[in-house]
Amino acid sequence: MPEVRAVKLLRRILLALVILLVVAYAGVVGYMYFNQRALQYDAQGEITDLADTTLSGAEDIAVPSDDGVVHGWYQAPQAGKPVIVYYKGNSGSFSAEHERFEQFVADGYGFVAFDYRGFPASPGSISQQGILDDATTMFDWAADKGFPLVIWGRSLGSGPSTYVASVRDAEALLLETPFLSAVTVAGERYPYLPVGLVMQDQFPVNQWIADVTEAVLVAHGTGDVTIDVSNGERVYALAPNKDELWIEPGAGHSDLWDRGIWSHAEPFFERAIAD
Repeated sequence: MPEVRAVKLLRRILLALVILLVVAYAGVVGYMYFNQRALQYDAQGEITDLADTTLSGAEDIAVPSDDGVVHGWYQAPQAGKPVIVYYKGNSGSFSAEHERFEQFVADGYGFVAFDYRGFPASPGSISQQGILDDATTMFDWAADKGFPLVIWGRSLGSGPSTYVASVRDAEALLLETPFLSAVTVAGERYPYLPVGLVMQDQFPVNQWIADVTEAVLVAHGTGDVTIDVSNGERVYALAPNKDELWIEPGAGHSDLWDRGIWSHAEPFFERAIAD
């Protein structure tokens, strides 16, 4: 009968559409899985030469880490000041942020900053474990200098900085535009994908923060479209030793330096060293 044939044809069309959607979805998930680190990290960028900054007292350093070498800059602090162990964000080279390091030094602080392996100044491949290994190695290298240490983690750097603070002793932990976890951000950005099942580098800050005994300052902006401000608020809520939550109205992901984060960071570090 014509009606029966029409129903069967409709069912076949619907089945074909379902199969097509399933295959397309599997293709998207497969592409994300096999290319996830290229999608997660923006590891390209120019390397600023130390000689092109005002950091006349800093030195280039090359520190062995696992099976590679991590390259960065170091300067000792003035008497009574700590070294800021600085964990960079997701894109480019640490050296692009030399303006920050110049301000640290101008106010008497020392610093160590570097590229994780796989980022411009440090050859190698990128992975969560590699970043954590490099972060811990550089903290230990700085600790051997004998100065008090405070930790600053920006964006992606909130992952390794929180991890290091959970397994090492520092005076303070500052988290700038942190994520609750990298997989949380991915899930917020791609709610239709099973990121929790396929994402390898998840950086569970929400778990590591529970073991952080250092005083914690979290800074975030309400205009951040890269990592939503709710991430910073939730991280701060989980911190056992809260000091300050600074939420800057309208600030985007890369705006906090120009919006005055140093005016919050410096007194925070001073409080931590005094305790």
